[in-house]
Amino acid sequence: MKVSIIGAGRLGGALAIALSKKGFEIENLAARKLPKAERIAEFIEPRPKIIRSNEFSEIASDVIFITTQDSEIAAVAQKLKADLSHQPIVFHTSGALSSDVLKDLKLNGCRVASFHPLISVSDAGRGAEKFANAYFCVEGDAEAVAVGEEIARELGGNSFAIETKFKTLYHASAVTACGHLVALVDAAIEMLTKCGLPEREAQKVLLPLIKSTVENLETQTTAESLTGTFARADVSTLEKHLETLRENVPAEILEIYLLLGLRSIPLAEKQGADKMKLAEISDKLLLAKKNLKC
Repeated sequence: MKVSIIGAGRLGGALAIALSKKGFEIENLAARKLPKAERIAEFIEPRPKIIRSNEFSEIASDVIFITTQDSEIAAVAQKLKADLSHQPIVFHTSGALSSDVLKDLKLNGCRVASFHPLISVSDAGRGAEKFANAYFCVEGDAEAVAVGEEIARELGGNSFAIETKFKTLYHASAVTACGHLVALVDAAIEMLTKCGLPEREAQKVLLPLIKSTVENLETQTTAESLTGTFARADVSTLEKHLETLRENVPAEILEIYLLLGLRSIPLAEKQGADKMKLAEISDKLLLAKKNLKC
């Protein structure tokens, strides 16, 4: 399968390198900054042709990936519509945008889909190794989705499909699991710095706990993985938490604790925790939440 990639950033570069190692022929790398594309091309055999982002008429590949920033995808699709002389399968790799952003290409006879790997890529070279065992969200035309699923398998990953109307909700879920997790850990680090630990040491101290929780989630449900104060329905400890949080941390960190505490209650119920104590905990959390707004 011959592939062209438009956008030679971290994800586009990682995808180009990974696909080439799996036997796909990367025909073209299109980029605004040619030196960046040249560096990526050094890892690819046979070496792809480097083209500028306005030279799409040279593309004759079976598959095209648009790996630019989200704000540029529609413009790239318009340019492809004007320049292409064939009808390839076209993917974009945005997590937030659906395949609808490629609707003009679809009207031109192309099969289109979004193809989003659920991984974090900070470097093209190292990122190429992260596709194995990753999950890919593929959404769009049936034929394009089938090809996307095949590509995901070839990369050693797994795929799942969603309805187009839910693409943004899917992306919000991914942000919550990744970006918001980092923000949550940052809040926990801030709490620990109030105990006198330097920030870097606080992060180091918390990481084994975080890793053990993720390991639990690999084999257990979220309810089974819940531990600590809420899993035990420990009213006394909750009261102490609320008191010390009010005294030592900003209101937004207390609010995070309250909201996640409320989310923990139904998980604790599934574990079989005392329902009367959980109801008492819920009342205390809701009262504390109400008082935050006073």
